[in-house]
This record gives sequence, C-alpha cells and structure tokens, in this order.
Amino acid sequence: MSAPLRIRDLAYFFCGQDRPLFSGVNLAVRAGEVVGIVGLSGSGKTTLCHCMSGIIPLIRGGDMHGEVLLGETSTRDLTPPRVATRLGIVFQNPDTQLFFPRVEDEVAFGPENLCVPVEEIDRRVSRALHTVGLQEFRERNPHRLSGGEKQLVALASVLSLQPEILIFDEALSQLDAEGRKRILALIEQMRDQGKAVVMVEHNPDNLGVADRTMLLHDGELTRFDGEWHRFAAL
Repeated sequence: MSAPLRIRDLAYFFCGQDRPLFSGVNLAVRAGEVVGIVGLSGSGKTTLCHCMSGIIPLIRGGDMHGEVLLGETSTRDLTPPRVATRLGIVFQNPDTQLFFPRVEDEVAFGPENLCVPVEEIDRRVSRALHTVGLQEFRERNPHRLSGGEKQLVALASVLSLQPEILIFDEALSQLDAEGRKRILALIEQMRDQGKAVVMVEHNPDNLGVADRTMLLHDGELTRFDGEWHRFAAL
C-alpha cells in the first residue's frame, strides 16, 4: 500500500540551539491508516506537525535536517498552496483557523485562493459541510458556534481542498465528550475513504481509533508500548 506521507531522518533545531528538539525521526503513513503520536507537553509534537505540514521550513524558521515527502515530492520543493492541496492540518484551537463571518466563506476560502472555478467551489463547500454534518450552518457565524462546531468548520475548510493526508494536532483537547465523539467518527470515515491520517495527542486515551501509535520522547520517535504512566509521572 502506498505511503502518501514519509519522514526520513528528520531533525529540528530551534534558532541558536546546538541540541535538536528531535532527531532521527522516521515514519511512513500509509493510505487508509491512522497513526497516533503521543508525547508530553514540550516534547516537540506541534513542531513535528509543522515539519510534516511544510510550515517548517516554508514559513517558520529554525534548522530542519532530513526530509518530509508528500508522495514522491519533498515539502522543500513545494509552495504552501501546493502543500495545502495534498495535506491539511487541524489545530488544537479552531479560532486560529477561523477568520470569516460566515461558515460558507470560511470553507470556500482555500479553493478560492487556488482559483478553483466557482461552480466547483460551491460543490466542494456543500460536500465538505455535508461530510461534517454542518450543511445547515452555511450562513451562520462560525465565531458564535460551540467549540466542537468550530472544530468541524475548521475540518470542513481543510476538506474543501481535498487533501489525501490529514493531521490533527491535539484537535480533541478543547472538546467535550460529544465533540470528541464526532471528530473521532469523522477520522474513522477519512480512513475508510483511503486518506492517511496522523493524530497528535497529549492523552493516549484519545487514540483508540489509531491503527498504531508512536511516542515522541527525549528527542526520539519510537513505537508506543502503552505504558503511559511511566512518562506522565515525569
């Protein structure tokens, strides 16, 4: 089975630092697979997400070694818009991804910036909102929605770009039980559709849908053995 997302010998140094935040990171995420990544706060999980999504090195600074491949192409050789058509990321706080006064405008923003034809944009908006169950919310103000609904709008905005890879960077952390249930069901749906999914979490209890789980600890990414108490007590 193909691996739309591959990480090869990845290391990252903050500006002015001699010791890497992490190094020797290798990972392949197959189509139709959910890979969980767990780690303590400060272990570098979000920075790893930024490397996977091209935010590093295309937008954010620091020193990245190794490479991240989307298909057969390194993120270094792609522009941010080209990355966005292949990989979408949903962040911990949906308010950082929502800017417009209408849900419809929020979901349409990405395709509009890629100069997708108007008719196709409308189809994508309708399809994405139907997928997340918010088809009746097109005219609503996303800033007046619940936290779970905001996260669904953020996900719909990503889905409108039709990426084959999805990254969830602690996207469940601010949601109530019902919100987590809805997002997890959608993650399973994305997997069934053949997308490659990465779930980055502080709490391994949120990773029940993952096909396998990795641990980012002390600068290394290794297979998680399930004994979280050994790390949570540190």
